Amino acid sequence: MKAVIICDGELAPKYVIERDLENSSLLIAADGGAYKAIESGFSPDVIIGDLDSYIPSGDEKAEIFRDQSQETNDLEKALNYARQTSATEVVVFGATGNRLDHTLKNLSVLLQFNRQFHTILFKDRYSEIRVIHSPFSEEFPLHTSISLFPLSGTVEGITTNGLKYPLVNGTLENGVQDGSSNETIKKTVEIEFKKGDLLLLVNYKTERE
Repeated sequence: MKAVIICDGELAPKYVIERDLENSSLLIAADGGAYKAIESGFSPDVIIGDLDSYIPSGDEKAEIFRDQSQETNDLEKALNYARQTSATEVVVFGATGNRLDHTLKNLSVLLQFNRQFHTILFKDRYSEIRVIHSPFSEEFPLHTSISLFPLSGTVEGITTNGLKYPLVNGTLENGVQDGSSNETIKKTVEIEFKKGDLLLLVNYKTERE
């Protein structure tokens, strides 16, 4: 089962969200993400969070779950709910943008939950973001902009095939070397690494309108 989560950050264009909703079974709004969803013309099935941003009107068709625990943020609450409903695929909109501390926290949440679903993907106007596991292989259009980022500090033993700037048993380390703004030169991109948590960003040439 596929679930879509809308958070309170910057959303992707409406048509992108609609495309994912076409083959999903559940739309979850994480607290203030309910306002973003409704403003975009979507009707959440569930609204969940500590509800410090969203104030229920009483007219909602959605189920509302107030979880005031300060040990988890609203995205964690939404992902836990998705897991409890047996979702295996999750696409998250609005997890990035606005406050940088919220974006960084949500990237930490992405790392925390990435092995609890078959796929979990963040989407915004500029990129698609996910944690990848080694070995990784996927097809992309030629000249797709791709960035690799060592999410937990250091990723060791990286070898890539199909990228303009290859790595051979290399290391990416925060503050030393990252893998931003690379480009696909083959249809299939292959990435292997020995240690660490690697974030893959598929970047759009221009902001999606």
